Amino acid sequence: MKFESDPLENKRKSMVKEQIENRGIEDYRVLEAMKRIPRHAFVPDNLVYRAYDDEPLPIGEEQTISQPYIVAFMTEALRLSGDEKVLEVGTGSGYQTAVLAELSELVCTIELKEALAARARLILESLGYVNIKFRISDGSLGWPEEAPFDAIMVTAAARKVPRALEEQLADGGRMILPVGSDGQELVLGRKKKGRLKYESILPVRFVPLL
Repeated sequence: MKFESDPLENKRKSMVKEQIENRGIEDYRVLEAMKRIPRHAFVPDNLVYRAYDDEPLPIGEEQTISQPYIVAFMTEALRLSGDEKVLEVGTGSGYQTAVLAELSELVCTIELKEALAARARLILESLGYVNIKFRISDGSLGWPEEAPFDAIMVTAAARKVPRALEEQLADGGRMILPVGSDGQELVLGRKKKGRLKYESILPVRFVPLL
C-alpha cells in the first residue's frame, strides 16, 4: 500500500528506529511496513497523540492494540516472504492485520467481537487493502474453509494451543501465539512432516483468547 504523507510521519519513523530497530528487529520488510502504516488510524480518537508510544493502548471491548515492538517481533518470527496465506486470530484494532497484509498475499482474519471487527474492516478498507478476508467467529476454531495456512498468528493468550489451528497450519508453516494465563510465554511453532515443534521465545502479557 502507499499512504499519503501525514503530520505524524516523523513520529512513526522514530518509533520504528528507537522502539523496534534498536531492539534487534532486522527484517527490512517488517521495518518498512511499519514505517508506512499510519498506526494512529487504528487507535481511538482520544488516543491518537499516544499512537506511537512504546506501549499497548486500549481500543474498547476490553481489548488493546499491541505494543509496536511486539507487533514487529511476532511478525518477524513468521518470516514472511510475500506469497503466503496467513491466518490471524484476533483482528482487534486491525493494525497487526495491516502489517500482515503488507507482507503476504492473503490475510484471513477472525474476530469474535462484532463491533471491533466492523471498525477494523472499515479502517482497513479505507486504507485500500484488498487482500484481507474477514470473519466474525470463535478464533480457536480457525477457518477450515480457507485452510491450510502458511502462517498463523494469534494475538490473544490461549491456555494451550488450539488443536484446530495446529491442524490448519500447512506443512513447513509457522505459528506464533502467546500461551498461558498468569505467566504467559510467546511460543513459536514450526510444522515439519506433519508434526509441530514449539519453543518459548519471549515472556509477554496479552488479553485472554475468548
